[in-house]
Amino acid sequence: MLQRTVSFFALMLLRLLLLLAAIGIVSFALASASPIDPIQAYVGADMMRVGPEQRQLIAERWGLDQSAPQRFAQWATALLHGDLGTSMIYRLPVADVIRERFAGSLALMSVSWTLSGLLGFAAGVAAAMNEGNWLDKLIRWYCYTLASTPTFWMGLLLLTVFAVWLGWLPIGLGTPAGVVDAQVTAVDRIRHMILPAMTLSIVGIAPIALHTRQKLIDVLASDYILFARARGERGFRLLRTHALRGVWLPAVSLHFASFSELFGGAVLAEQVFAYPGLGQATVAAGLRGDVPLLLGIVLFSALFVFIGNTVADALYKLVDPRLREGRAT
Repeated sequence: MLQRTVSFFALMLLRLLLLLAAIGIVSFALASASPIDPIQAYVGADMMRVGPEQRQLIAERWGLDQSAPQRFAQWATALLHGDLGTSMIYRLPVADVIRERFAGSLALMSVSWTLSGLLGFAAGVAAAMNEGNWLDKLIRWYCYTLASTPTFWMGLLLLTVFAVWLGWLPIGLGTPAGVVDAQVTAVDRIRHMILPAMTLSIVGIAPIALHTRQKLIDVLASDYILFARARGERGFRLLRTHALRGVWLPAVSLHFASFSELFGGAVLAEQVFAYPGLGQATVAAGLRGDVPLLLGIVLFSALFVFIGNTVADALYKLVDPRLREGRAT
């Protein structure tokens, strides 16, 4: 048992290292081929006042006077020593920027991930238990509609309705404007998080609900469910005792595997609501040619998604003894 566990985590570590290496190479190549001039983005509106000498000094300061292979070699060497570099935008170490911005994104993604999972699973179960009637059709229509709805469009819709028309919630930002951080209360932060979290939750319900519905329909049509019904079991007792055991684990695995969609949706939602998280930093790094920050965020997001997939695999092995023993399902 111990040997299998060690082998599992060793294989996961090897996959992670290969994944990060591939993503780092591809991301650096794409960033280097970008038409954005990082020096012009660095200087901004004062570009006309900067002469050739100043441009050269800025290029030397950030290593932009070197060739792409040289810059990649320096970045990779520093990365192996645990240094992600310095952000050109924030003038801070990339690790510090990611740590600060991810704190806001983590709270937002945790709330929306939990809500979308619970609501999606409940909607899928309700649709399957009422297959073919009006509730099932309503839930499927809702899911099919949301599956084709862009995250930013849903964010704009919620922003228009609840912040502009009704005025119930703040129009954006993570805290009230003009208020120092020490005076911001937990209620203020929650109110500013509601709309971005609603945006991600509403869009994230669809895949969980549709997957759970189809899986539960298949389970309810199985022989052991027919046998349980023949014994007189009905309704919630049948669902709780027999059906849910074959449904909840695939739903949990799918939900953990949706970390990539969650992270990508958070980037768009944070832009719509000007929410100070990692998504805003990603867009700023891309538009202003901040290669060290962009690469750091890309590697961090890859690690984030990989952890979600690994947790899903570990849950399968933990719950299903056939996988722990290496047998086919």
